[in-house]
Amino acid sequence: MSVRSKFTVEHVIEVERVSHAYGDRRVLRDVDVRLTERRVAVIGANGSGKSTFARLLNGLVVPQHGRVRVDGLDTRADGAAVRRRVGFVFTDPDAQIVMPTVAEDVAFSLRRQKLGRDETARLVAKQLADFGLDGHADHPAHLLSGGQKQLLALCSVLVTEPQILVCDEPTTLLDLRNARRVSTLLAELPQQVILVTHDLDAVLGFDRALVFDDGAIVFDGPADAAVEHYRRLAASDDATGH
Repeated sequence: MSVRSKFTVEHVIEVERVSHAYGDRRVLRDVDVRLTERRVAVIGANGSGKSTFARLLNGLVVPQHGRVRVDGLDTRADGAAVRRRVGFVFTDPDAQIVMPTVAEDVAFSLRRQKLGRDETARLVAKQLADFGLDGHADHPAHLLSGGQKQLLALCSVLVTEPQILVCDEPTTLLDLRNARRVSTLLAELPQQVILVTHDLDAVLGFDRALVFDDGAIVFDGPADAAVEHYRRLAASDDATGH
């Protein structure tokens, strides 16, 4: 895929004193962070607040307290504009595949751009070729393998050319080979990528990493140091039975 000039611009994500709860369960506690790096990893145990944090970044979740801004756009007031700028990839690709065939699913993502039929077909064909899915264009999307489904989910998000990509554990349901394939693809994208993951090896080349615990950022720094901090935290929890 070609790197376009608009992807070389530094994008700014600002999360300002955000707290959020689902009912009586508080999942984020006074989170305050500013992200500008091209590759940012988010790690932590299940239930630590990572996924809710990720959903804040494109307005899938609007914070109960505090605010989130992307390049100055407030996710509460400018949700549609934020989502055009920030693509989101879920853990389970079946949550994103909505059309019967592979090509139709990618084309569905372009519906709001009001393109002509020929231009849509051209963009879909190019995107499928870039992702190695061109041989599956007319295949039933839900009958693809797990790895192919995740590639299709990525393909359908990236065809709209978001400037930022947020991925919530995109390799969790994949076997090792396909997990590595998706990780390699994410590393090579021109977009700014925010990756929530349990794959600690995959984040070691990242510019920055956040460690979440009990709804708060407990470490923010270089990826290798963040991984070490998380491993110590996990070992401490194991020792105390938490």
